[in-house]
Amino acid sequence: DMVRLVSSGTEAVMSALRLARGFTGRRKIIKFDGCYHGHADYLLVAAGSGLLTGGITSSAGVSPAAVAEVLVAPYNDLESIEKILTSREGKEVAALIVEPVAGNMGLVPPAPGFLKGLRKLTRAAGSLLIFDEVITGFRLGPTTYGSLCGVTPDLTCLGKIIGGGMPMGAFGGPAEIMRCLAPLGPVYQAGPLSGNPVAVAAGMKTLQLLEKENPYAVLAARGKRLADGINAAARKHDAIMHCAHLGGMFTPFFTREPVTDLTSAKCSNTKAHAAFFHGMLDRGFYLPPAQFEAAFISDAHSDKDIEQFVAAAGRVFSTMA
Repeated sequence: DMVRLVSSGTEAVMSALRLARGFTGRRKIIKFDGCYHGHADYLLVAAGSGLLTGGITSSAGVSPAAVAEVLVAPYNDLESIEKILTSREGKEVAALIVEPVAGNMGLVPPAPGFLKGLRKLTRAAGSLLIFDEVITGFRLGPTTYGSLCGVTPDLTCLGKIIGGGMPMGAFGGPAEIMRCLAPLGPVYQAGPLSGNPVAVAAGMKTLQLLEKENPYAVLAARGKRLADGINAAARKHDAIMHCAHLGGMFTPFFTREPVTDLTSAKCSNTKAHAAFFHGMLDRGFYLPPAQFEAAFISDAHSDKDIEQFVAAAGRVFSTMA
C-alpha cells in the first residue's frame, strides 16, 4: 500500500526492522545463517557474502549488545523456526527476515513449501515476515519474487536494480504498518538523499524498460543452458561440481551434494573454486571471485556468450582433472 524510498538496501532493511519493532512492540528478530542483509551491526551476526568469504561470520567493531536480540536459524529449516516461534522466546520476536532466494552463500533456492511455511508460522506467532529482495526484486521477473511465488510478506525490502545503477533502496507494505513511520507515526526514518530526483528518474526508467522488454524468459533459458552445459562439462572431466541456477542466477558449487543451507555450502572445495575462477578469468570470463557469491546473467549477454562460457568451462575442467 505504501513505499518509503531510501538510499541503499542496507538502509531499507535497517529501517524495515526498526518499523517491525515499533509496530509489534517486540525486540527480537530472526535471521538465517549465511543470509546477508546489509552492514548494520545487528545484522552482521552469522552473515554471508563477503564476511563468509573471509572466513568470518561477524565483524570487528560490533558490540555484543547489538546482536543479543538476534536469533539465528538454518536456511530451509522450518522446524527450527517453529521451535523458536512456539517457545516463550517466540513471544518476543518482532520479525523474521529472509532472502526468499539466498544469494549470499552462493545461490540457494528455497525448498518447496519453505516460504509458505514461514508465512504461516510468523502469522500465527504475531511476528512480521520481511522479504529482503535487494537481490531478487525485479531480477527473476518484472516484480518481486514474493509476487512470483505467491507468498506475500508483511514488508518487502528492495535495492540495486530499482535504482538503475544509482543509489536507491525502498521498503514497503500494508498501510497499517507503514503509517507507523514518521511523520505519520512514532517510528523515525529520514535521509536527505532518500528518493533524490536523479536516482528516482534512473530507477523509474529502468523499471519501465524491464516491464516493456521483459527479458526474463530469455534470461531463464540462457541460465538453464549455462547450468546444464557446465554440469555436463564437469561430468565429462570428472570434476566434482554442480551448478545451482534459478532464472538468470547461478553458482557453480564445488561439492558433490546439492547445497540447501550454509552448512552444505561450506562443504564446497574453495581451492577448486579458486582454480576455476582464475582459469575462467584467463579465458575472458569474470565470475564472482568467492565461492559464496551468486553470479548473474544479464540481458547484455547473448547465446554466443553462453556457448563460449560453457566451452571455456570445459577447457578449465580439463586442466583441473
